[in-house]
Amino acid sequence: MPQGKVGMETGSSSDSVDNVEGQSGKGSRVGSMLPKIEPFVPRKDHSPNELRSWAKKTGFVSVYSAEIGTSSTDKFDSYELDRERGSYDRKGGGSSPKIEIDPVLGRTRPSRGTEIEQELGSGFGRGHDLRRDEGDEVFWNQKRRVGDENVAGDRVDEKKVGVNENVNGIENKEGITNGIGNGNVNGNGNGMPATVPTVEQKNEDGKAERDVEIGMYPGGEEPAHGGWTGQPGMRIGLRDNPGFAPLMYYGLQQFLSLAGSVVFIPLIMVPAMGGTDKDTATVISTVLLVSGITTILHSYFGTRLPLVQGSSFVYLAPALVIANARGYRNLTEHKFRHIMRELQGAIIVASIFQSILGFSGLMSLLVRVINPVVVAPTVAAVGLAFFSYGFPQAGSCVEITIPLLVLVLVFTLYLRGISIFGHRLFRIYAVPLSVMITWTYAFFLTAGGAYNYKGCSPNIPSSNILVAECRKHAYTMQHCRTDVSNAWRTAAWVRIPYPLQWGVPIFHLRTSMILIIVSLVASVDSVGTYHSTSMLVNSKPPTRGIVSRGIAVEGLCSLLAGLWGSGTGATTLTENVHTINITKVASRRAVVFGALFLIICSFVGKVGAILASIPQVLAVSILCFMWALIVALGLTNLQYSQAASFRNVIIVGVSLFLGLSIPAYFQQYQPVSGLMLPSYLVPYAAASDGPVHTGSQQLDFAINALMSLNMVVTLLIAFALDNTVPGNRQERGVYMWSRAEDMAADPSLQADYSLPRKVSWSFCRPRCFGTVRNLE
Repeated sequence: MPQGKVGMETGSSSDSVDNVEGQSGKGSRVGSMLPKIEPFVPRKDHSPNELRSWAKKTGFVSVYSAEIGTSSTDKFDSYELDRERGSYDRKGGGSSPKIEIDPVLGRTRPSRGTEIEQELGSGFGRGHDLRRDEGDEVFWNQKRRVGDENVAGDRVDEKKVGVNENVNGIENKEGITNGIGNGNVNGNGNGMPATVPTVEQKNEDGKAERDVEIGMYPGGEEPAHGGWTGQPGMRIGLRDNPGFAPLMYYGLQQFLSLAGSVVFIPLIMVPAMGGTDKDTATVISTVLLVSGITTILHSYFGTRLPLVQGSSFVYLAPALVIANARGYRNLTEHKFRHIMRELQGAIIVASIFQSILGFSGLMSLLVRVINPVVVAPTVAAVGLAFFSYGFPQAGSCVEITIPLLVLVLVFTLYLRGISIFGHRLFRIYAVPLSVMITWTYAFFLTAGGAYNYKGCSPNIPSSNILVAECRKHAYTMQHCRTDVSNAWRTAAWVRIPYPLQWGVPIFHLRTSMILIIVSLVASVDSVGTYHSTSMLVNSKPPTRGIVSRGIAVEGLCSLLAGLWGSGTGATTLTENVHTINITKVASRRAVVFGALFLIICSFVGKVGAILASIPQVLAVSILCFMWALIVALGLTNLQYSQAASFRNVIIVGVSLFLGLSIPAYFQQYQPVSGLMLPSYLVPYAAASDGPVHTGSQQLDFAINALMSLNMVVTLLIAFALDNTVPGNRQERGVYMWSRAEDMAADPSLQADYSLPRKVSWSFCRPRCFGTVRNLE
């Protein structure tokens, strides 16, 4: 190395002495400006939001060692602390006697050799703290580095080190370089710089590595003393109890903001299954009841996060595939009941599989290979699966659908910052406000005769219309008018949905196989929602055992949905993350109060009738926005990985493209169905006419149906690529889950996720219910 780089300036001995004295005086003046250092006393009530050590509070910086050189050509070692990345950078090689300074007491301690060995801490996640052998307070927290991989921007510019320069000075936040005055410079004429010892880390195989691999934390921040730093700004926390009236308000607010997901699925599914307006009202009431019950069950026995359970879009596409099977196309009498009973049987089988996956603890093992690079494209494909269904159906009444889409975008984007009485109503209630305004507008269009055609009646079924001119306008009259539904006239005031209300479920191998695979997709979707929600509500992530417990309870919830006949399985709604983010309310009690409100509404038959009277194009239009929101929420999972990594970009891009293209190949095999089905339902009829022919009709139907579902194909491709393409943990963005030690040591974590004491004793399988013993 050139002498100029190491500050080896030629000069007289007297000049060097003068410089040393000047530097010492400067260090003394800086030291006098520092606050008085109090003795370190460990605190038991330490808050994770505070600075994590006495050294960081006071700005104290220790000097590890000093070296007396004898030659201007000797090589030396030095490490510099990067405050932004928190990593050590190697500059050279060599060894020499060391003088260590105790970072807490400020005294010189005896030299213990040339190596400081790192000890793997038992803190949160996979973070490793560099500790003293005697168990002193943590004085250094090494950030994430993987193997010998060079990280761009990780090195700071090399500084010239003169004979008088304090090379171990560390610049604090105020821009002052703090050093240990006289301990760094020897009066030796050669003026060799101070050095620090070589640090080696042994991995699991016993091999030394220069850098340490640790997990990722959102925003690049690490937990203090094992605590987790979540997103600030929650108005009401997970365990807060603001009072009865606020709980009722916030609970109702939570479900109103999710109205598009909870209510509008039956408006799409029931007519496609051949159901009447009365059937639609009954299914909506059933969905309200099941959503309320399952939300309460998940709040007490699942992950205990403030998550709403309900009919998921994950199950909508498979339901449309089953409803458009060849055997049901020509069925006219009781078509809806036959399809609903077969859906019930398939949902029950899939729910049992999902419960076994959770209760047995297998889900806690599967979680290890489910990463953001898998979750992001899979959830995005759930929304993209309906791109050929959304606007092709909504476009029949553009005078209604375009204003609705414009309104919801204006409320969510342009008026999102407007606050009325301290509440951002336009952002929180964008969906219900847009629907109410557009529904009123459609009512005036209907009353004004916009959909009146001479000699045509909207009450006559399209199959019975003989006049060609009326047949052309039949679809517009049926889907755009606000007065065609007779649900209000036929629905009872009080009706309690009950199990098996559609008849005994029908069990077929083909539909059971489809729903079992779909339940895996729903589980992957829920894993991403669990992690994102826990980060949002300022809590640590759940343990893998708690995730497994949540999936098991979701299986039980789907079992109830299958028994009651809601048409889809019950799972965690992905839109929960968006709702919590905009409302800033994460109260578990508020979600329970809102669920009780849903149960009460389900007993009033006229409530379901009013919702069933919403024009179908209105429902499809708002679902276009909801499906787009799901795509965006799915892709946000990439924030936990290196989104710009070439590996991840290729995996996400290929899985999404093939997840759309491969199903399109299977959906093109429609030799006859195109004459019987509307164009927006043709892609869901591939199960009966697909290219796979194995000799077994049941197996052919299942394979063709699964390969025509975008989310299933995307999951298979993303899962295979992410777990076979080489990549370090930082690049892959492996989800960080809490560990058993965190659960045992952190009372707040126990309060967030542990089961209620009155019921926890009754469960004999602690692995899936999140006890301390085995939540690894």
